[in-house]
Amino acid sequence: MTQPQQGFAIGVDLGTSNTVAVIRHPDGRTRPLLVDGAPIMPSGVYVDEHGRIHVGRDAQRMAGLDPSRFEPNPKRRIDEPAVLLGDREINTVDLLAAILAAVARASVEAVGFLPPAILTYPAAWGSRRRDTLAEAARRAGWPPVRLTPEPVAAARYFADVLRRPVAVGSSLAVFDFGGGTLDIAIVRNDNGRFSVIGSGGLEDLGGLDVDAAIVEHLGNVIAQTAPGAWAALQHPTTTTQRRDRRLFWDDIRGAKEMLSRSTNAPITVPGQDQALHLTREELERVTDPLIRRAVWETGKVIHSAGLRPDQLAGLFLVGGSSRLPLAARLLHAELGIAPTVLEQPELPVAEGALAELVPAVAYQTESIPVSGMPMAPHSTPPSAPASAPPAAPISPVSGGFGGAPVSVPPMGYGQGGPPSAQFPAPPSQPIPVAAPPRMNRTGLLLGAVAAVVVLALVGAAGYWFFFRDKVNAVDFKTVSAAGSLALGDKINYPVTATLGSRTYALYTTDKNQVHLVAYDLDDRKKIWQYDLGDDNYRWNVYPNPSGVMLIGSGGTVPVLVLVGEDGKQKAKQEYGTSDAVYFLADVWIQHSVKTKKTNAYDWAGKYKWTLDDDKNSTDLLGPIVTGDQTGPSDLTGAPTNRDLKSRTQFITIDGDKINLRNQSSKIVRSWSNTAGSYAKFAMYGERLFVYGSSTKYTVKAYDLSKDGEPEQLFTAPDDKRQIEDVAACGTDRLCVLDSDSSAGSTILRSISVTDKKQVWQGDAKGTSALIPVGKSILATTPTGSTPSSRLFGEDGSQVLKPEDQGAFGARVTNGSLLFFAKAPGAYDEDVTLTGVTVSSGDRIALGTLPKVAGQSCSWNAAKIACVGDGKLQIWAFA
Repeated sequence: MTQPQQGFAIGVDLGTSNTVAVIRHPDGRTRPLLVDGAPIMPSGVYVDEHGRIHVGRDAQRMAGLDPSRFEPNPKRRIDEPAVLLGDREINTVDLLAAILAAVARASVEAVGFLPPAILTYPAAWGSRRRDTLAEAARRAGWPPVRLTPEPVAAARYFADVLRRPVAVGSSLAVFDFGGGTLDIAIVRNDNGRFSVIGSGGLEDLGGLDVDAAIVEHLGNVIAQTAPGAWAALQHPTTTTQRRDRRLFWDDIRGAKEMLSRSTNAPITVPGQDQALHLTREELERVTDPLIRRAVWETGKVIHSAGLRPDQLAGLFLVGGSSRLPLAARLLHAELGIAPTVLEQPELPVAEGALAELVPAVAYQTESIPVSGMPMAPHSTPPSAPASAPPAAPISPVSGGFGGAPVSVPPMGYGQGGPPSAQFPAPPSQPIPVAAPPRMNRTGLLLGAVAAVVVLALVGAAGYWFFFRDKVNAVDFKTVSAAGSLALGDKINYPVTATLGSRTYALYTTDKNQVHLVAYDLDDRKKIWQYDLGDDNYRWNVYPNPSGVMLIGSGGTVPVLVLVGEDGKQKAKQEYGTSDAVYFLADVWIQHSVKTKKTNAYDWAGKYKWTLDDDKNSTDLLGPIVTGDQTGPSDLTGAPTNRDLKSRTQFITIDGDKINLRNQSSKIVRSWSNTAGSYAKFAMYGERLFVYGSSTKYTVKAYDLSKDGEPEQLFTAPDDKRQIEDVAACGTDRLCVLDSDSSAGSTILRSISVTDKKQVWQGDAKGTSALIPVGKSILATTPTGSTPSSRLFGEDGSQVLKPEDQGAFGARVTNGSLLFFAKAPGAYDEDVTLTGVTVSSGDRIALGTLPKVAGQSCSWNAAKIACVGDGKLQIWAFA
């Protein structure tokens, strides 16, 4: 993350349909600028009979008086010197200046003056269009402004705020689906600066075109029963009819947005007593041809940049129309690339632009970040940070064994005392900053690029450690209340983490005070409360038997806090965006991208040792965690009950060497690193697996108990399939989930490590991540609008009932699963749960948790903890 600049600054995204501005405060906090009381201002303009230009919602309201005086999308007229509105011809630059003047007035009201500004523009704009935008800012009274391409700003948000990895030389695709246009760009990380290496799009495709398609569809329905009403909506002649037409289109827009969250939306027809009902199925049928055009254009732009989709670091969806679930689903299905989309996709471009106002910091990101989730607000206060909306990855957010690069997980599941001591620094060495740990399920995939430093946590137990444990199936029962704790009437960003019989709940009050409480599930009472006294608002909680790690970001200085089981703070320090923290039995280690060093501390906070990165390596680093696969996981499969006792060794991949090290950092054994530039690594016990990230992949394995070259276990059957995820799936078995996006096929393969051949394969269509459950394996989608789950036994049999194949699953024990009927949300809503026995697939409807934020939930083998209605709520399901 770039460091805060002195003083205020503002980023402005003047869009085709809407304009958004974000203010950065001197302490680094960002807030969306409220214009007329809202963070999103319509870009429409209206010229009254006196020649005065009205903008935003005022312009929309006045448009009902005389539509000829209203221009809803002045940015589309950028190439025209003037626009005729009513009886007046207005210079286009003055229309844009009126919008920017409204932003300027709101900015002065917010901070007392007009701060330095940066404006964004489409990547395809030439110098003449950019000059027009700069002139509009000048006429609006702004001091000289900086300009930056919209996709560059989006990329900065992707890397800085979401902390997604975009390694040097790698590229990100930005899919900007706004109200009026579709803009697509390929942005490359050129050693600290992002540059556009390819762009395209469709100027005749945007949210307005989607709205028009819906109107046409509903018009056919209305015309059959009320032809007069439809004629008035099509060709209004009176003031009332024009107002009715505007309200009807507004209702269409609202219904479209509602259908991104539900399956049915009512639409009021002016002059009719009964409302129409539009279903998501109808919406997707009507908009499918439009979205497919967008997907085709995206593929064309990627190809024109000389890349394949699998070579991209990500696909970032921004713009209000990217909320359409069909857009993310078709992009994933057709291109085989996992999109990332936010709850408020209008905000990232304006906030990301602010990063361009400070000196560039090189993006030396890890192949696998261990970041936590930027939680969405439980209830959004007026001052909610611009970066508050959570990332909602449509794709695998697996960060476990062999998973794709970790995206922000769908759950606010953090594997989560008065300020006092600082960590003692090593002699003559600064304390390196550390990133939020996202301890992932056994074996975390990491991408290795040529020379790379990769940290892998190795279990002391043997390769089949997970399958010697007795299967523990939960005796599910209907949920019942099992305790609660009042937190406050107005709380934001709630997150819980449960370890054994203790739940930790962290939340922010409406006064921006951050509190952590420890709650005893057995005694049903609060054990202690720790007040952080910090202005960070995104927090993750990582409880371990030896201490609780808290990671906070979004405020002035991101921090790492280590708290003991007694609620007393062990230490507190800063951490850097691209840094990482890993847990071992006796120490926890943190890697600093900036200093290129790994430091270790014991669980009392005492410094133990420092390890320098290999001189030829990059700063990419990611863990492979043994973990406790017999206990709960979150929806990504990441274990939440970590077995620290087994974590006594780790691996560094130092350039052309693979080094196995003990907790003192001493090398135990070394091998030559023969993996290719795009190889990925994952580990269980005493095996390190290496496999290709592209098509025609191979899977190889190092035996960490002896010297020697890796053995080849499997080769892809053709050159069209690529790996989605891998995981252990039974005695001496490795499961590989691969897909052929062109054929819409996803297959799960069980491979014998001893015999080096495929044992069975099964259809896992629609899935993208694997969760080990004893000797069985769950193929699922961690989040998204179209869930898909398949549960395979050790013999490859599919045991999941049809009712649960369309739900989101997570592990409770090595014999039981918990399913959510829909993707857990950030706001209070009813959450419906089902319990499933792995051996048989038998299911029990557990019931509904009323009005809780599903993203805040965590669980053990018998109880689930969530935040809702201002309380920590505990429910028993076993």
